[in-house]
Amino acid sequence: MARPKKYDIDPQQVEKMASYGMKNTEIADSLGCSKDLISKSYSTNITKGRADLKKSLRKAQLDSALQGNPTMLIWMGKQILDQSDKQEIDHNIRPIDEIEFDGI
Repeated sequence: MARPKKYDIDPQQVEKMASYGMKNTEIADSLGCSKDLISKSYSTNITKGRADLKKSLRKAQLDSALQGNPTMLIWMGKQILDQSDKQEIDHNIRPIDEIEFDGI
């Protein structure tokens, strides 16, 4: 059985690719190695890169909200402040035939 190939892969490059949202398969294809190698040998770098991506996206969303984007303000309020759209239900509703109308 042949000895496995040695790859010269920079862990920081793997982390950077993960921070761009690349999937393990895409990183492996780009670096010319197997997905299993990326998944097993660089899992810490993958996790850190994906955390950096989430941090960047959250910052961009927050910046957009703080600049007054109403959609983002509502969405961030729901996500971070646990706000929600609450529908008020009036339980004292009477059937229409019980309502008295003036002048009819």
